[in-house]
Amino acid sequence: SRACSIVMLLAYVAYLFFQLKTHRQLFEPQEVEDDGDDSVSQDEAVLGFSSAMIWLGVMTLMTAVLSEFVVSTIEAASKSWELSVSFISIILIPIVGNAAEHAGAVIFAFKNKLDITLGVSLGSATQISMFVVPLSVLVAWIMGVPMDLDFNLLETGSLFLAVLVTVFTLQDGSSHYLKGLLLLFCYIVIAICFFVLRQRGNGSNDDVHHQLGVASKPWRI
Repeated sequence: SRACSIVMLLAYVAYLFFQLKTHRQLFEPQEVEDDGDDSVSQDEAVLGFSSAMIWLGVMTLMTAVLSEFVVSTIEAASKSWELSVSFISIILIPIVGNAAEHAGAVIFAFKNKLDITLGVSLGSATQISMFVVPLSVLVAWIMGVPMDLDFNLLETGSLFLAVLVTVFTLQDGSSHYLKGLLLLFCYIVIAICFFVLRQRGNGSNDDVHHQLGVASKPWRI
């Protein structure tokens, strides 16, 4: 897991270098010319670079403090609500925590800025899977905390299904309501799977695989 985490971090750094340096023109938004109006309206920056960095630091600090409270109370909430920890941490918390990000993506989509919408949604998913997760494994290694990339069958299948549906949805470069419904239905199916899942005991992978009716040997990456 630690070796894979290092490789994933290197791949993410290469992706950033490709996107921001060598092939930046591929990720720039396409300008749409309006024949009826010669003056093209440009969005003005609300914050400067220094102000944005200050606000980013303040919000990051506040998020870190609040995350400590969330982590310390998630197991108690799981018992009181009679929900699995997986459902709360994978479904409920991301919906609430990323509410502003979701709202921003929807607003940009209404403004017909699909490139920014995809950048917000897919960029966040890529950052979590290729940067945050492997970085957490390496930080846990340094701190002496046991953590690896040992995903159970349901989590691995959900990740594979989400990536597969997203690729087939975006491959032709068009968008309509049916594709949006398909993505929503896919998310609902994944949420139902984690809602039905009940982790017994300490929530180990063996318990999860026993509930799924498969072999108890986990998929170790």
